[in-house]
Amino acid sequence: MTIIEYIRQPWPWYVSGTAIAAIMVVLIFFGRSFGVSSNLRTICSLAGAGKKVPFFQFDYKAQYWNLLFLAGTVAGGFIASHWLSSPGALQLSAATVRDLQALHIQFDGLTAPSQLFGSAALLSAKGWIILGIGGFLVGFGSRYAGGCTSGHAISGLSNLQLPSLIAVAGFFIGGLIMTHLLYPLIFVR
Repeated sequence: MTIIEYIRQPWPWYVSGTAIAAIMVVLIFFGRSFGVSSNLRTICSLAGAGKKVPFFQFDYKAQYWNLLFLAGTVAGGFIASHWLSSPGALQLSAATVRDLQALHIQFDGLTAPSQLFGSAALLSAKGWIILGIGGFLVGFGSRYAGGCTSGHAISGLSNLQLPSLIAVAGFFIGGLIMTHLLYPLIFVR
């Protein structure tokens, strides 16, 4: 097996967990905390939003490292999906496929089901409404919670911050409510 063939194989959960833990140790050592949504604030500040809104008036130059981290995340995802992914269909357990079918989602072997994320769904009026409302709720929620899921669940919990623990519990509760109560009302016909 070549190195590329090895990289294309699914890796055990503990490999990514160990890598995330190592990155967090380095960030804590240098007094940094990671979060994707904080990059949006930095980008808005770089674009000049600080001239009109006090929230965007901060030392954005101290956040360049986080923008570089975000760029590396996007570049790594692109490289992995285009050159390092397995050519076959995504392998899911039979139990997961049954759970998806119970939610009326047909598993098509893709990471993001085309039924929900395909061009037909995204180009419909309902798709635009859902994207608009969802985008607003994500933006409002991450600002209201003081960070996004990655910031609270990875950075905040590894720094033992109580607000992050409360936020992560809220994320899970919200996810369960969406999956079991709201999803059937929105998507199941």
